[in-house]
Amino acid sequence: MESIIIALALVIVGYTVGSVKIINQGTEALVERLGRYHRKLSPGLNFVVPLLDSIVLEESTRERVLDTDPQEAITKDNVALEVDAVVYWRILQLERTFYAVEDIEEALRNLIITTLRSQIGGMNIEETFSSRNEINHELLHQLDDATATWGVKVTRVEVQKITPTPAIMQAMEQERAAESRKKAAIAEADGKRQAAIAEAQGTVESMRMISDALRTQPNSGQVLQYMVAQRYVDANYRLGSSPNSKIVFMDPKALTEAMSDLIVPEQTPPDPSDSGNGIAS
Repeated sequence: MESIIIALALVIVGYTVGSVKIINQGTEALVERLGRYHRKLSPGLNFVVPLLDSIVLEESTRERVLDTDPQEAITKDNVALEVDAVVYWRILQLERTFYAVEDIEEALRNLIITTLRSQIGGMNIEETFSSRNEINHELLHQLDDATATWGVKVTRVEVQKITPTPAIMQAMEQERAAESRKKAAIAEADGKRQAAIAEAQGTVESMRMISDALRTQPNSGQVLQYMVAQRYVDANYRLGSSPNSKIVFMDPKALTEAMSDLIVPEQTPPDPSDSGNGIAS
């Protein structure tokens, strides 16, 4: 009799121990009864029916990171790029994740690659570099909608790298170098133009001042000859210092006479009383 009681006690203890299941925080478990989904176990102390219930899956519900390998994508303007992205996701409904898709991580990876290629294919290469935040936002929206039936939640998407092929990189570098040379040439030409304008304005102003000064001087001819001679000597010196210049000597006397003709001294109008007829003797 005592042996029967001991045996029953052992059976009860074994049944009780077998029916207790402890689920850790951040984890959930799925229970099937007789081969069909029965219920989900939450973190803490849970009880199942031995022999009838079986735990088919115990999975973490914490956020996970899925990093894709670099993939080739073609932009709208037919430029080949290598892109990769990292996706943050978590399980919201474990029963959907388990029964709706065979391998959730592989399904997510394939969906990410397809969506990323589709997004890059609708943009020009310049837009892919300048609109990375827009790409992340659009990927998050599309992935979140597509994975809703899988019981998962995509919380964040980050495009890590957008890298053109080496041939495209070389072409882009050459284009940037040509654009830089073009801007430098335009800036240099504009600077020369401004300098020429300033020099011309200064020359006009100096000629006006010299002309005004010479008109008021009684010995303007001598002053003009001195200035022309000085300019003549300076010009010959600059021409002689250049090894490839052809020097043509000018006659400073003829130049001075030509400049003197431009300066017309003011004439005092004749007195009308001096032009009268004389008295015949």
